[in-house]
Amino acid sequence: MTGSFVPSGQSPSAQPASAVRLDIPDAPGLIHRDVAANGARFHIAELGDGPLVLLLHGFPQFWWTWRHQLTALADAGFRAVAMDLRGVGGSDRTPRGYDPANLALDVTGVIRSLGEPDAALVGHDLGGYLAWTAAAMRPKLVRRLAVASMPHPRQWRSAMLSDARQSAALSHIWGFQRPWIPERQLTADEGALVAKLIQEWSGPRLPDEKALENYRRAMCIPSTAHCSIEPYRWMVRSLARPDGFQFNRRMKRPVRVPTLHLHGSLDPVVRTRVAAGSGQYVEAPYRWRLFDGLGHFPHEEDPVAFSSELINWLKDPEPDR
Repeated sequence: MTGSFVPSGQSPSAQPASAVRLDIPDAPGLIHRDVAANGARFHIAELGDGPLVLLLHGFPQFWWTWRHQLTALADAGFRAVAMDLRGVGGSDRTPRGYDPANLALDVTGVIRSLGEPDAALVGHDLGGYLAWTAAAMRPKLVRRLAVASMPHPRQWRSAMLSDARQSAALSHIWGFQRPWIPERQLTADEGALVAKLIQEWSGPRLPDEKALENYRRAMCIPSTAHCSIEPYRWMVRSLARPDGFQFNRRMKRPVRVPTLHLHGSLDPVVRTRVAAGSGQYVEAPYRWRLFDGLGHFPHEEDPVAFSSELINWLKDPEPDR
């Protein structure tokens, strides 16, 4: 894999990158390909024609988390594209470049590489953090913004520093600050911890066993565990560093595109009150949608309700506050 590396401590039971180029049932037109952006190569899964909707996954997943939305969006008349973030799935694993500003440039670079003037960004978890960032940094490239299970970056930072309950809920991120141990834990037992985390963070409607198996295999691709953790290491270590202060100041720039904020009422990772405070950073139509009985992965736990909410909002010509 071009631009890839394997840090020491990587599990020897890693799977080949082809493990992530999967088919979606009832989606024969799905296309897997690579695009170049921001000095790296990114794997995308693409389906449908129409206005571009770019889907950004979170931890500990890859593009496959959007399988339901890809088909729903394509059927609704959109060009649906799910990308693997830097260091994950079929995308390049580079030694550096895991700070949110650079990862957001990956996202906007992919939009340009797809030949589109802009995109509706849909992000979950870390993908949501990057979607917020891209909308603030490159507003001309973001037509609309939809974020699930992730507060605005400034809200996230404030909660980590001042909200003891939220900080405790993100204990896994504090644990990621240790060298090499988290990588070994994520790849041990063929990625068993990945399935455990997803099950613990979900509500009663768990992702199916096949999906959990795919996530486990993807995490065991060489370097993936390390690259998946690096953004979270930056997010915590930069709290007291100049680059972190600079990023936080940049995020003062308000989001000026219509924003849909989605959250599961049972999310144990991000508290509802923390996520809900993000509307203060949006100077555009902002819509908050809380899914009762769902956890951290609402797009997988109830894909029909999630996709319906998303598509109705994308098609709404005048989304109001």
